[in-house]
Amino acid sequence: MAEGSIDKTSQDLAKKAEEKGISTAYKRREQMKACPIGAQGMCCKHCNMGPCRITPKNPTGICGATGDTIAARNFARMVAAGTAAHSDHSREVALTLLHAARGEAKDYEVKDEKKLAKVATDFGIETRGKETNKLAEEVAQAALTQFTQQEGELAFIKRAPKKRQEIWKKLGIIPRGIDREIVELIHRTTIGVDQDMESLILSSMRTSLANGWGSSMLATDIQDILFGTPKPLKSKVNLGVLKDDQVNIVVHGHNPLLSDMVATISEEKDMIEKAKKKGAKGINLAGICCTANEILMRRGVPIAGHFQQQELAITTGAVDAMVVDVQCVMNSLPDVAKCFHTEVITTAPQAEIRGATHIPFDEHKAKDIARQIVEKAINNYSNRKDVNIPKDSTDLVAGFSHEAINYMLGGSFRSSYRPLNDNIMNGRIQGVAGVVGCNLPVENPDEMHVELVKELIGNDVLVIQSGCSAIACAKHGLLTPEAASKYAGPGLKEVCEAVGIPPVLHTGACVDNSRILIEAASIVKEGGLGEDISDVPAAGACPEWMSEKAIAIGQYFVASGVYTVFSPEIQIQGSPNLEKFLFQEVEKLTGGKWDVALTSKDIAAKMIDHIKKKRKALGIDKEKERVLYDMAMRRELEV
Repeated sequence: MAEGSIDKTSQDLAKKAEEKGISTAYKRREQMKACPIGAQGMCCKHCNMGPCRITPKNPTGICGATGDTIAARNFARMVAAGTAAHSDHSREVALTLLHAARGEAKDYEVKDEKKLAKVATDFGIETRGKETNKLAEEVAQAALTQFTQQEGELAFIKRAPKKRQEIWKKLGIIPRGIDREIVELIHRTTIGVDQDMESLILSSMRTSLANGWGSSMLATDIQDILFGTPKPLKSKVNLGVLKDDQVNIVVHGHNPLLSDMVATISEEKDMIEKAKKKGAKGINLAGICCTANEILMRRGVPIAGHFQQQELAITTGAVDAMVVDVQCVMNSLPDVAKCFHTEVITTAPQAEIRGATHIPFDEHKAKDIARQIVEKAINNYSNRKDVNIPKDSTDLVAGFSHEAINYMLGGSFRSSYRPLNDNIMNGRIQGVAGVVGCNLPVENPDEMHVELVKELIGNDVLVIQSGCSAIACAKHGLLTPEAASKYAGPGLKEVCEAVGIPPVLHTGACVDNSRILIEAASIVKEGGLGEDISDVPAAGACPEWMSEKAIAIGQYFVASGVYTVFSPEIQIQGSPNLEKFLFQEVEKLTGGKWDVALTSKDIAAKMIDHIKKKRKALGIDKEKERVLYDMAMRRELEV
């Protein structure tokens, strides 16, 4: 990690860990050399004739597969894996809603009846005269059908603009069922099946749409039903949110079913009294990664850090229990914890780690399991040794769901995206950017996310964020209303101050990128900015992408008509034909396309250039001259 890193908290803790001989991702990254063949997408291990390494001397695999086919297969498999991750998450929350509605998971209940009715309507379910649990049961059953259906179309496809739906129909990429698309794509990428580069990419688009307009959207909606739809609230972020005089429980992962229940149990008087008997003043809950985003935006629970700070949180010596569920959890956590007193507790039936304590979660006994976990943390408090909590923490405002944005722009009776569209058309806001993504153990953590977002808002581009990218920017003060006066251009600043919002809107966890799709569709529906998502002055970026989920997300944005820039390179450089198809030719098919840039300035420049092109195509690129009407001119106006 570089001297003078903008993330001084992580820099200091990483140094101290190294001095103690503790291996962290930052040190392992220095020691690890990436495979140059794999980095280019030119390694194939889909059968046992190889593995095959495609080079200029060996241009095909043993089966005859070209570099184009191999790169496309590898890319498609990342899309399938990323979609499967969000799909498995989504299915769990749908099953929990079903069990709660039937009274089998008594610790959960419907907390947003309005959202329940909206989702029911989108499924074509009659809502009148139905008791809440009965309606919830029908919605859960309809949601679960989306995974298993074999023909037809996913229900939420109709939430997209009509023109977008027509494009998908023409290309034959409307998903039929979530599970079917994942299975078929894995089959297509097996040796001897689909060997056409373009066919593989289009098939991966259909699978990605089963993610964005299917499983992720379902997860977001059902979590809103169970835990409440987020509204703007204030909290804090960074490792300084840990407390030296309280039991610290850090929840980490992506699925809020357990973390929300841990939050509930942590507030129980009996638990607080038990903590006090152990010498603590209370119980402090904090989050890492997207589970952090989930409980932040609904409960205001502070965020300890993003993906790359999970090991560093343990090195503070103050974490009494790190409770993990699924996705983005490092295998190294139990090894780091051995040097401290932290108990690492795995909870997902499909995600165990050797060396961790495994307490499998069951929604039917949610509070009992959460209570067992909280008690373990309390009992571990007295085992602390060397505690070194950084002082750094920053304010943030989060919880900008689609519904919250709609309300803030017009209130209860006039809620709409009209003010946003009007300000894009009049030029105060140049466009909208979705900046999402992961974190890599790079030399200067957070810098790419922060500098990219500063550049965008400085050019009057409203930024919507999710996931670990949002956490990175929150740590540096970009997710507060005050950031508008400090960093935003004059037009965006004026709008933010009038509405009372930050120039960077935190919209949730990585499954909540589906909210960005709904927001884009709402801009189209409001009118004045084209007939399709691809017409809107908007662009997407994913700096420091890390997970296969990021590739799946990027693909569903491209398939939805969004220009999407990733950094660093995606693993296809060994196939110039595939690069040309994804970076140029696919735009003719979907209206969106992939791109890659290596610096924050280059990413921002490409996004701003794209937004300007879209403004020009809409005829809103020139500032209109202000005209002062006299009485005669007013009389000539048509009313």
